[in-house]
Amino acid sequence: MQADGAPAPFPTSRLDALPLDVAHAEEMAAVLRDPALHTFTGGAPEDAGALRARYERQSAGSPDPAELWWNWVLRVRDGGALAGYVQATVRGSRAEVAWVIGTPWQGRGYAKEAAAGLVRFLVGQGSARTVVAHIHPEHTASAAVAAAAGLLPTGEWEDGEVRWLLDAPRDAAPGRPVGPGRP
Repeated sequence: MQADGAPAPFPTSRLDALPLDVAHAEEMAAVLRDPALHTFTGGAPEDAGALRARYERQSAGSPDPAELWWNWVLRVRDGGALAGYVQATVRGSRAEVAWVIGTPWQGRGYAKEAAAGLVRFLVGQGSARTVVAHIHPEHTASAAVAAAAGLLPTGEWEDGEVRWLLDAPRDAAPGRPVGPGRP
């Protein structure tokens, strides 16, 4: 976490996760414009103005001081385009995470890379020991992303979605790999 409460940036092999900024709204409106991205989550694409307003709220942080809202946009290092986002709501040692990759960038492994990077970042820096994602039971691509990030389905349901979970070992220390690729 940075001094202003914003999340620190983090890299993956091909992506840079950059803390969300209102200035990202214009480009992200184009990234997120495909209505198919809302098939499992509901809603509809937002224009740049609506995203600016949402990004202002998200950047201001949670009204609950015990909860952190951390949001990152994903910039593809090769070419520099924004391709999606990852987010985490952190409360105590638990983080609820989500990810979205724009349609033109899907099928390249960016979601798996970003989600695994997010989990490593959260657990590795000590921000979370438990990581949770909620995934629609028919969203097989998102289930594959969760599995690649080291989460397992719990069999528990919430609001029509399956809860996926990673409980990091108690001895997980900052900087120690967690999840896929862990020695």
